[in-house]
Amino acid sequence: QVQLVESGGGLVQPGGSLRLSCTASGRAFTDYGAGWFRQAPGRERDFVAGLSWNGASTYYTNSVKGRFTIFRDNAKNIVYLQMNRLKPEDTAVYYCAADRMGIGNSRVEYSDWGQGTQVIVSS
Repeated sequence: QVQLVESGGGLVQPGGSLRLSCTASGRAFTDYGAGWFRQAPGRERDFVAGLSWNGASTYYTNSVKGRFTIFRDNAKNIVYLQMNRLKPEDTAVYYCAADRMGIGNSRVEYSDWGQGTQVIVSS
């Protein structure tokens, strides 16, 4: 099991940027794929971005391609989500999750989850 803690959320204006961090502890994070998900009020939790254990493969939902970037620093046990050109539609609670298979795509099972961090994009 790996413990995940998200940080970096907040209130930003449309067009602004945020960088979310997911800090891991417990089992070696280098063995895990990682994904970022988000859940807006009244909506199902959706996959946003993910990456493989070594960061070589990345995956994005279409609505964030070209705006968001997922990357990881395994030496620091941190997975990041850089969010640029934010839109009001990006408003949600963002969750980091770990994939024991080390794949990090939208279809794999994610076994461990963080508590979430709120992102609000509004004028």
